[in-house]
Amino acid sequence: MRIVVKALVVFGSWVCATGSSAAAQPPAGAALSLVECRLEHPLRLASHAARCGVLAVPLDRSDQKSPTIGLKVAVVAALNRRSTAAPLFLLAGGPGQSAIDLYASLAGAFAHINRNHDIVMVDQRGTGKSSALRCEYADDWSETGNDLASIRQATRDCLSKLGPGVRNYTSSIAVRDLDEVRRALGYSQIDLYGASYGTRMAELYMRRYPEAVRAVILDGVTDPERPIGPDTPLDGERALRLIVARCEETSDCAKAYPDLPHELASLRARFGPAHLPLDLDDPSSGLPSSLQFSRILLNSSLRFMSYNANQAALLPTLIHEAADGRLAPLAAQTLMMAGQIGDQLASGMQNTVVCSEDVPFFSNADLDRARVADTYQGFDQLEALQAICEIWPHGPVDADLHAQLHSDIPTLLLSGEADPVTPPAAAERVARSLTRHRHLVLAGEGHGQLATACVPRLMAQFLDAEQPERIDTACLAQHLPPPFFVRPSGPSP
Repeated sequence: MRIVVKALVVFGSWVCATGSSAAAQPPAGAALSLVECRLEHPLRLASHAARCGVLAVPLDRSDQKSPTIGLKVAVVAALNRRSTAAPLFLLAGGPGQSAIDLYASLAGAFAHINRNHDIVMVDQRGTGKSSALRCEYADDWSETGNDLASIRQATRDCLSKLGPGVRNYTSSIAVRDLDEVRRALGYSQIDLYGASYGTRMAELYMRRYPEAVRAVILDGVTDPERPIGPDTPLDGERALRLIVARCEETSDCAKAYPDLPHELASLRARFGPAHLPLDLDDPSSGLPSSLQFSRILLNSSLRFMSYNANQAALLPTLIHEAADGRLAPLAAQTLMMAGQIGDQLASGMQNTVVCSEDVPFFSNADLDRARVADTYQGFDQLEALQAICEIWPHGPVDADLHAQLHSDIPTLLLSGEADPVTPPAAAERVARSLTRHRHLVLAGEGHGQLATACVPRLMAQFLDAEQPERIDTACLAQHLPPPFFVRPSGPSP
């Protein structure tokens, strides 16, 4: 199933944004030439002026005769042309998301930073326009949607198309690409913004090239000491409980849905063994569609809608409607989100990263099987990933990839209280070995704080400050997560 195998870690909170129209010029001495271009929103909602280029790098860095691949690079110049501030390099999530798409989707969130800082995007090898590795996994929402035999066959089909060279798309190789881009653009020091999986890339760059990094923002923080996967069902369950609890603690939501915990429990119990045929209009095309509403679809709904507070605001209403027999609204919302996520991820690159860097480090000793079995996600995702990785080639991984990160680099860590995949506890573990850091946790929020409340302004202050750990975060005291819908038409007035 596409959703099980594609959506391991996804940066959420997509909003429409407006970016700078400045055209970037590379610093003096740059070895990468750039030409004028436009960066288009993935949904074609807007476009942003930049300058773009392609840097050729070896596919296999261990082979001197290796063929090359092109890395797509885009730069949006600082509005202040006299600024000497370090550029901000964007590291996207996924694994498998394009950094250029990340910027084009959320350009407005970088507007404060862009006053004094160039914004630099590098589509990581295997993503976007840097030799993207794409696989096709069926959108199977039936009761057999997690059929491991079908997943294995789709994986073999993709591998036969892409070839064994997919092993050359790990983070340990990509981090060398990133530094080569820095040097080709002529920057001596850079700032880093990493989102979700991008925080792994930022952490790895901090290890390898500390002298080249001035400051780092980690948004949705991955703990390098823990592989991604075994904790995800538990983290997802925790986030769902926080969303339900917040509804119970909010007067209008509690009044509208007084039986929400029971309604959720009844849905989970019903769609363990059961599945029902469902007819609805496809939310993207408007065409009539038929599917099976099953455990797979329900679990995907709960997971997707836990990713950010805007979607979580809909969840009580949709749970209530579904418990009352009206399944189409919940299913339609899930189909729409699944399509958007699937379109934005290069799942072949994701396979290489996860199969090389995470699945080999799964340990039964660290897996509380009883607790995982009691979560709504259960073992579906873990089993699917292990099935894929039995087939997918494993690439080179640095020996210290999963070691504790020790750093003196000023680091701002951002967490959502109800993040279902990178909870605040992960950032707290990372922060223990960072001598200069600030960790901000946003109440009620999910995965990715880039466009939340006053965070864009705080990020700019952090990057501009001489003592970034001392930024004034008083504006967050005014922050409230989006109000819950208490009827299909919206929240209370």
